Amino acid sequence: MPPNITALNTTRARTYVFRLPLFTRVVIIAIVGFWLAGLQSIVDIQQWGALIPDEMGLATLYRMNTFPFIHLNIFHAVMNILALTPLMERFEAEYGTLNCLALFFGPLTTIPAFLYVGLEKFVFGSNVAVMGASMWVFLLLGVEAVKTYKVNPNFVIGTYSIPTWTTPIGVLFAMAVLVPSSSFWGHAAGLVVGYGAGLGYVKFLAPPEKILRWIEGKLNLLGRLPHYVSIDQKTYGRFGVLPSNNAPAAASPGVALGLVGSTQRLGP
Repeated sequence: MPPNITALNTTRARTYVFRLPLFTRVVIIAIVGFWLAGLQSIVDIQQWGALIPDEMGLATLYRMNTFPFIHLNIFHAVMNILALTPLMERFEAEYGTLNCLALFFGPLTTIPAFLYVGLEKFVFGSNVAVMGASMWVFLLLGVEAVKTYKVNPNFVIGTYSIPTWTTPIGVLFAMAVLVPSSSFWGHAAGLVVGYGAGLGYVKFLAPPEKILRWIEGKLNLLGRLPHYVSIDQKTYGRFGVLPSNNAPAAASPGVALGLVGSTQRLGP
């Protein structure tokens, strides 16, 4: 590759990273931080923070918020960061940093976690632990697929017209085939909640905008925190409010890395 092309690509990548919004940065740093913490041998970080159905109780509900940050190795962590970053960055630009904080440390993580634990314990009667950010990836793919469908309902392959909302389902089954040891049901739980969020069925769980504005103004978050995205800076609106026909169409969903656990391999 010519040197000028390489330099241009490096500059674009650096610019993209420097422009990432605050919550997306914090998520990336947390994933790397938990991986570094896992290098020591005093505390088993994976055992402490993974989503393990039989370990769930009042004292261990924290696992529903820690498992997306914990990965088996650096390869899996990096691959999930690459898959998650553009999706999370887009979501934060649309809904704001404070809203992302409330949703991803709340219903957009706990609901798919509850679904997965319920399936494992009461349907399959198993205890397969999972960890990794790919549940978030599939959730955000579901959100993006619904938005894309409302702007561009179908894409054509040969003589077949395929609904765009089915794209993440194809990714889900492709992952199951290519990485059979990955958590199909963990991914599916995230995807189902993502579809629900994209359709507006979980909008009642989003914090009231009036309260978010009051918190932002009271704490002067926009002035104090670099890369903070305020409610008034959002690209579009709340859950269920989609871009107008003049707005850019949603980007095509990317490919996610697998959720894995104690009996499942992380990553491809």
